Amino acid sequence: MSLAVAVSETRSNPLVTGPLRRTVFFLALPVLGEQLLNFLVGFFDVWLSGHLPADIRTDATAAVGVAAYSGWLATLIFSLVATGTTALISRAWGAGEFPEANRIANRSVVLSVMMGLLFLILVVPSARLMVYCMGLEGHAADIGERFLRLDAIGLVFASISLVIAAAFRGCGDMRTPMFIFGVVNILNVIFSTTLVYGLGPVPVLGVDGIVLGTVIARVSGGLIFLGCLWHGVKGLTLDSRELRLGGEIIHRILRIGAPAAAEGIVMWIGHVIFLRMVSGLGSAAFAAHIIGIRVEALTYLPAVAWGAAAATMVGQSLGAGQPERAYRAGHEAALQCALFGVAITLWFTLGAEGIYAMMHQDELVRKTGSFPFQIVGLFQIPLILSIVYCSSLRGAGDTVFPLVSAFITTYLVRLPIAWYCAEKLNMGLMGAWMGMNIDMLMRGVFATWWFTSRRWLKTRI
Repeated sequence: MSLAVAVSETRSNPLVTGPLRRTVFFLALPVLGEQLLNFLVGFFDVWLSGHLPADIRTDATAAVGVAAYSGWLATLIFSLVATGTTALISRAWGAGEFPEANRIANRSVVLSVMMGLLFLILVVPSARLMVYCMGLEGHAADIGERFLRLDAIGLVFASISLVIAAAFRGCGDMRTPMFIFGVVNILNVIFSTTLVYGLGPVPVLGVDGIVLGTVIARVSGGLIFLGCLWHGVKGLTLDSRELRLGGEIIHRILRIGAPAAAEGIVMWIGHVIFLRMVSGLGSAAFAAHIIGIRVEALTYLPAVAWGAAAATMVGQSLGAGQPERAYRAGHEAALQCALFGVAITLWFTLGAEGIYAMMHQDELVRKTGSFPFQIVGLFQIPLILSIVYCSSLRGAGDTVFPLVSAFITTYLVRLPIAWYCAEKLNMGLMGAWMGMNIDMLMRGVFATWWFTSRRWLKTRI
């Protein structure tokens, strides 16, 4: 589709003119599907590791969990580009500046490749140090080291996928990323299962097959995203004249994205310290923690979906000169998503034993994680509010407040409370997770307060 056609088709932009509640809901649904498919990639990898032979099962689960933390760090770093991309494209799209939106998308693609390669260059020589810092030793450390190095290759293409998906969302296209990530999930299941257990001429690779399958899926996803942008989506298309660095656009992307990336790195370092703390509680507690955070990622599915819808709505509404609609859109997204939080809370608190029975065959791991996970379930609504409201703020270009909030709740709340309860009160995993629970509660309170203050409406990008 040409830019001229895009201009013609978006003169009456439903995101800034349609009924608010309905618009938010249907904007979020495709992202919810996308998030579910993304979740299944990591969830399936943990499930595979938990059903390997008994002599390697617990080490494999720990290694997969560490690889997940590395992938999370990569995503947080890549948000340096993705957050700025969504904020700038949504503003430009809401204002009807479609050629500008396309320039932003192309510059973002170049930045995404650079960020992915930079992460690869950093991880390959430091993989051993990373697994040590996250508490792995012996055979588990060997597996984790291989995982990180191989996974870093796939994460180069994951960077491309994340940024192009952010560009599509900025112009209101939530469906294309959903379909592509659906393909990625299917490929991950097929290739990981085949490589773990072997099929025909394909040898049995065991635990290494898990990460190789994920790498193949991520590479495929990045190439598909590039192909879609090459053919054009909603007026966004690859333009060789714009595939370059430099200029005001790059500075604007980095200015908005830098606090978001800093927020992610601050959180990641805090979570690595937290993970190291949990690893000291024993292998069963560590495996139970990995399972718990993987299952808790289900909460992020609707939260990120409604957060993405809110970010797009806020950005386009501000671009169209409708600050009141931007404010109402953030609240509407939080309200709708909180309803999912009620269902998730009930499921986690009432079904914790069944969840752990499904995810792991070791009885000690099940007993260690089940009851603490019930308590975690009670804090899912504050977690949802923090994600949705902070996403709304980022859509407006306000990335500083989420950074400050993350620093306070991670280092002044989570870590001290977790250490005191786990070590001094000898509460084990339950004590460590108490720090995590209070962190989520405080972050939800802070995000709700700041969004309601309306100060972010004056953010200039």
